Amino acid sequence: MSHQHHYSPPRDQFIDVLRTKQMPEMWKKASLGLAVFGLGLFGYGAITGQARAWQAFLMNWLFFTTIASAGVMFSAVQRITTARWSRGVIRFLEGFVAFLPFAAVGLLLIIFFGKGHIYPWWDKVGTGYLIPEKELYFNHGFFYLRSIVAFGALLALQVWYVYTSVRLDVGVTPEYGASWAAGLRAKMRASFGEERRELHSTHSLQGKLAVIMALVFGFGWCILAWDHSMSLDYYFFSTMYGWQVFMGGWLVALMIWAILLRWWKTQFSELPELITDKHYHDVGKLGFAFTAFWGYLTFSQFIIIWYGNLAEETHWFTLRLSGVWSTTTMLAAILTFLVPFAGLMSVKAKVWSPTMILFACSSIAGLWFSRFTEIYPSIYGSGAEHLPLGIWELGIFLGMAGLFGWSYAQFMDAFPKAQVFKMTSPYRDEVQVPVDPETMEPLPAHE
Repeated sequence: MSHQHHYSPPRDQFIDVLRTKQMPEMWKKASLGLAVFGLGLFGYGAITGQARAWQAFLMNWLFFTTIASAGVMFSAVQRITTARWSRGVIRFLEGFVAFLPFAAVGLLLIIFFGKGHIYPWWDKVGTGYLIPEKELYFNHGFFYLRSIVAFGALLALQVWYVYTSVRLDVGVTPEYGASWAAGLRAKMRASFGEERRELHSTHSLQGKLAVIMALVFGFGWCILAWDHSMSLDYYFFSTMYGWQVFMGGWLVALMIWAILLRWWKTQFSELPELITDKHYHDVGKLGFAFTAFWGYLTFSQFIIIWYGNLAEETHWFTLRLSGVWSTTTMLAAILTFLVPFAGLMSVKAKVWSPTMILFACSSIAGLWFSRFTEIYPSIYGSGAEHLPLGIWELGIFLGMAGLFGWSYAQFMDAFPKAQVFKMTSPYRDEVQVPVDPETMEPLPAHE
């Protein structure tokens, strides 16, 4: 990443600009309208026993939740690497955390109320149909425990991490923001101490949280991907499956960030140095790099299974490359990998907004088809005569997109929209040389 992003506006001027910027009412109303429509459609389907409604809910839950969780994880990676280039723009990605509490409710709905409509193995547990090892793994109590603990631990860490990040900025800004978070902001300020000490104590805490989160993110999403995607074909297994699922979310989180940067730049026209072409280029490079990585993971999983030629593995790809499923399989590969990989090779494509937005949208659409291809063929098998792709899948997608957009707007209106503290504090670059938060003395190099 570039290291020239050291913009440091006067704090008072910076805060004055931030206070005047609210999320557009049209954004909030349109998002809320989509959420009501799409989730209302799901509610109707769930009440009337429509299996497709639950299946579409799971697919779209997995699509949006991996993106939101990966966005927060990427912001934590900025702390692990003590990055400076992203200080002015990382809050736009931290806002993804607002979707995660709703995702937790969605997961509980899936595992407690939608299980019979989604998981083909659910009624086979305890009947002797499954092999003993899978009888143990798919035990209902163990399944509930895995899902709740894995997602619960990740949710707690990610909310805690963003809380510590936001707290620094709330502590040095006058009271403003959405009324629903006024009590939370007051709590943050009440415990806020001397600026230099707060910087180092928070930096130390975030370092611990970020590393633990990285471990829980990787392992937790493997469990969630195995249980809520791979298990739908209970004969298939792949050790690379979890990585391929959550890295798709990581890739698309970066692509959405690239789009948001361009929109936020229009909102902060008074601060032209807050978001620059260097940010566009850096995020574009990340999008290109993880497009290549997603392609590497996907092809590696495919080529190993193809070369091994074991029936318990090859049937998964054979199904998806034949019949009605071949269309969405090829769309997933072309839109997620081939189009953005070929298109983002040049610097200009990463910096010029029309091309970057085009390739970002290609990745977003490609990952959606990838989620469809992961889930639906396992449920419907080779006997499907037409793609189960219609009002349920698209309507519930719009509902979750609306919920994602509305929750993001609520978060951005409630808290400072940029890292005021780390951009304006006279001590901001002391974190490049860690100190003991108690004594304020530099730590030995080995620590």
